[in-house]
Amino acid sequence: MKTWLQKSLVFLVALLTFGLITPDHEIWDALENGQDSNRPSSSDYKKIDVAHEQIEEFQSEERYEEFDPIDTKKQAAREQSYIKFGSKIGPVIGEEFDKRIFPTMEQVIASTLANVDDDSKRYITISEKPSGNYSEKIFHIADGVSGKDLIRFHVRTEKRPLEGFYYNFHYHTYEDQFASHHTIGEIYYSKNTPPKWLS
Repeated sequence: MKTWLQKSLVFLVALLTFGLITPDHEIWDALENGQDSNRPSSSDYKKIDVAHEQIEEFQSEERYEEFDPIDTKKQAAREQSYIKFGSKIGPVIGEEFDKRIFPTMEQVIASTLANVDDDSKRYITISEKPSGNYSEKIFHIADGVSGKDLIRFHVRTEKRPLEGFYYNFHYHTYEDQFASHHTIGEIYYSKNTPPKWLS
């Protein structure tokens, strides 16, 4: 190729790209020597080998986290609890709930779901609508296939003379047809009447 044509092309590319892109000198060498520029060079083969090694290394490593349905239900349980508390009750009892009540809830969920076979754990559901007003329901955990509840978490508002209002957290289980009251713990609210749930 003529030198003046080569220099003109270099100048034109530099001008059109404001000097950000300069022509690759391997292209010009290939044109001058009559080689096919589309043919990969030996350095390209080395790059391909390195890429293959990196892919094999990536595939050999375990880079995914195991899906744990119990952890997912625990997270959902905490979210549903705070939805029930609402913006008025949540700030008052939230810290104590996280320290004293929720760890016990997590243990109860884990022990209940430990009795469920691994295949069925994938279909376990948690209710998404806590009850409002002064109703007790926080959330229920159910078998998603049969629709039957496995465990029900509730909170009852109790007024004690001269003391004030307490929240009694408890659960019921399918093992005794939800008859027994299993207490998790209590949190004192105030001597004033508490607001309704979800408010």
